[in-house]
Amino acid sequence: MSEAVRVPVLMYHRVGEARDAQEARYAISAANFAAHMHSAAQAGYRAIGIDAFIEWLQGERSLPEGALLITFDDGFRGVREHALPVLEQLGWPFTVFLVSDQIGGENVWTRGTNPHADTYPLLGADEIRDMQKRGCSFQSHSRSHVRLPTLDDGALLEELRGSRERLSTLLDDDVRYLAYPFGQADERVEAATHSAGYTAAFATQPGFNRPEVNRYRIRRLDVFGTDTAAMLLRKIRLGSNDGSLGNMLGYRLRRVANRLAGTAR
Repeated sequence: MSEAVRVPVLMYHRVGEARDAQEARYAISAANFAAHMHSAAQAGYRAIGIDAFIEWLQGERSLPEGALLITFDDGFRGVREHALPVLEQLGWPFTVFLVSDQIGGENVWTRGTNPHADTYPLLGADEIRDMQKRGCSFQSHSRSHVRLPTLDDGALLEELRGSRERLSTLLDDDVRYLAYPFGQADERVEAATHSAGYTAAFATQPGFNRPEVNRYRIRRLDVFGTDTAAMLLRKIRLGSNDGSLGNMLGYRLRRVANRLAGTAR
């Protein structure tokens, strides 16, 4: 079996029905999520755990070709209701990044940009501990889902350290990884993340991850609720947020043109 030289990380949010086109970007229906996972499996992809992924980045283990990491931001209850059964059936591990001060609450941070936005239930403590026993890894998405670069140094460290400490107590396990809220980070945020005790952090920049990737800027592919299973596979193959057929055709044409140019030389 060939070994992986690059590993994509998928980023989902809420699993459940979207009420409008705006929600459809970050909410995928249960049926479509199941189609995504089964199509990926049929195409030869296999999910790995987050610790295995980080160990691979650090050169401590190998991974098979076709390995991918599945992540969910925010900790919506729909992940337990709709995604967990599918992933358990496949025997696939996955990771959920939790907003520690909103456990058992709702995603109220969305009202910061849209005061009239609908909010949805987040996982409670008992649900989280049960999912942990069933193979789900829980990591940090900060305390309150704030834009980290806007905070002063003290508030930034408290946002990061406070979340890690609370989640570690809840899970009775060390929380070592962070997903930046809104994907926003700069050099100061990266440094604070390291100081708060995290060993790696996930951003929202698309692309593949190779061992030389910045451990505090791990790339993820943004999966939209409107993506078909075929679009998801194209995103994975291209390492791109654009899963359109046109993007795939353009990629293939560029490869042919590059080969022809090399032959001409």
